[in-house]
Amino acid sequence: MSAPTIDPEHRDPAQIAPTNTYRPTDPVWVFRGGLWRSGVVEAASTRAATVTYRPNNNRGTGVDTVTAPYILARADADPLLDGRRPF
Repeated sequence: MSAPTIDPEHRDPAQIAPTNTYRPTDPVWVFRGGLWRSGVVEAASTRAATVTYRPNNNRGTGVDTVTAPYILARADADPLLDGRRPF
């Protein structure tokens, strides 16, 4: 699974999907701690999305709220996150 390499601050605004286009259980990349991390959408609104993500390469997860520049759709599977039900 290859994470994106783009810096969120350098993303083209025309290429950034609004957060309300994401749905619960959508697989995403989340930019946290200076890295893109595998995550899953829990909820989304017009202003932000709440995601569960893997803050490191271990089995643990974190939950955070992010705005549009810090989230990207993910096509690669993550067996530790994908297939979960939203809370």
